[in-house]
Amino acid sequence: MRKALTILTLFFFFLPDMNGQVLFRVMSYNVENLFDTEDNPATDDQEFLPSGGRRWNTKRYYHKLQQIAKVIAAAGEWDTPALVGLCEVENDTVVSHLLRKTPLHTRQYRYCISNSSDRRGINVALLYQRDKFRYLNHHSIPVSHRGKNTRMARDILHVSGEVLSGDTLDVIICHFPSRYGGEKESETRRMDAAMALRKLCDSLIRIRSCPLIIAMGDFNDSPGSRCMKLIAENNLQNLFAEMKGSHKYQGEWSQLDQMIIHRSMLSAKAGMKLIPGSTRNFSPSFLLTKDKTWRGIRPRRTYYGYKYEAGYSDHLPVLADFLLSLP
Repeated sequence: MRKALTILTLFFFFLPDMNGQVLFRVMSYNVENLFDTEDNPATDDQEFLPSGGRRWNTKRYYHKLQQIAKVIAAAGEWDTPALVGLCEVENDTVVSHLLRKTPLHTRQYRYCISNSSDRRGINVALLYQRDKFRYLNHHSIPVSHRGKNTRMARDILHVSGEVLSGDTLDVIICHFPSRYGGEKESETRRMDAAMALRKLCDSLIRIRSCPLIIAMGDFNDSPGSRCMKLIAENNLQNLFAEMKGSHKYQGEWSQLDQMIIHRSMLSAKAGMKLIPGSTRNFSPSFLLTKDKTWRGIRPRRTYYGYKYEAGYSDHLPVLADFLLSLP
């Protein structure tokens, strides 16, 4: 009898509510150096090889995959998120292994990945559940830089798909240039990436009759920075403008991981609308550990310096929930 009641409860939980709406959860996560153990002669991946300084091996690689899968499953609670944006994935192999060689294989995810010319071979990817997001097309958009340093940045990944409301949703995954060399000294490179993203969003706003846009990822800048303010114009809104910490560096928390949406998704009449108060940093206790250097707590990483910590990432995931109105 108890088993029957449990099944009945779950059945009703996953039904649309009386207003014909279903939950659509979106997640963004910088998984910190998800490399395989094979050498790619075209990139600088020596650090994450069995012969490299971190002694990266098959056992550690597969443990990392299980850890990332655990986070995605936990973030979904009753179900895994409909969409998961990933930053710092090396290639198709690591994403394929994540979806086939972990408990995520039961979730029927598919994925798209960028094809960046990043020196280390770092890319971004989108995982999507086919029953909630019907893939239409995707593009890997290069970002070039002004001035003497013309090195290419990590590509921006743009994926279009149809959601259950019948609307087209444009999802954009970003991993902006780091602050290496100093926040101000590296700002120009992030501004170049911001302008490329701004151009893409403007073009989508022009061609979509009802724009539904989610741009997410690791922007390597705080919500109040010049580049983030440039992006959040022309009817776009940063959902994490008031958040304070997805990444900790030298004792200071910064909100580097963010989501930006089109303002139409704030309207109660939209086919896909944000649930107020649903945006948050996902920070269960297992993702955190005591910060013995700077006090307090910090994300539990795979490596802390060169010490293997067997954790997850130096970033916390960010989440937002939406409601889809069924046609």
